[in-house]
Amino acid sequence: MSWMLWGSLLLVCLMGAMSPGPSLAVVLRETVRNSRWHGVVAGLSHALGVGLWAFLTVHGLALLVTGQQLVFTALSWAGAAYLAWMGVQAWRHAGEAGALDVGEARVHSLLGAARAGAVISLLNPKLALFFMALFSQFVSADQSSLTQWVMILTATLVDGAWYSLVALMLSHPRLLKALRRRATWVERATGALLVGLAVRVVTL
Repeated sequence: MSWMLWGSLLLVCLMGAMSPGPSLAVVLRETVRNSRWHGVVAGLSHALGVGLWAFLTVHGLALLVTGQQLVFTALSWAGAAYLAWMGVQAWRHAGEAGALDVGEARVHSLLGAARAGAVISLLNPKLALFFMALFSQFVSADQSSLTQWVMILTATLVDGAWYSLVALMLSHPRLLKALRRRATWVERATGALLVGLAVRVVTL
């Protein structure tokens, strides 16, 4: 793969990672409600899920998901249910979030943050469609395994780096202080976004 071709792949992966959606909402919630490292861990575990979808796509296994309507629909609905559940939880705990100050947060384990990030990506079969459309522009019959791994790692590392950066930016003391002062509204807005995305998943 030439540097120019890799640069094109990098740019598309970056634009895909930067597009707002449930992943951003989860990283935001983990960072504001828990800590900087919860947000980073959620972002990195999300990237591992993205990497898995990229791996399956490069090796043609994503066709097993996208080619079976029942499997694709089941994963989509499971993802929507998880988004809705997280949205409801955010609304339920919004009042509690309002009591947080700069030095205090309702912390759950880093494992919980990792689970939230991973599930959001793993229960999103539309990532398979995204990578099938993207990688079809870069795959050739004589492609080496090295090139395939470059494609997989590019998608994974770009996603992890972006959401880690988001968590680090959101956890800047001044910004985090402002967000936690408005934690109730942050929780409600995040909850509404997650429920809205869940509805969007099952209606499109």
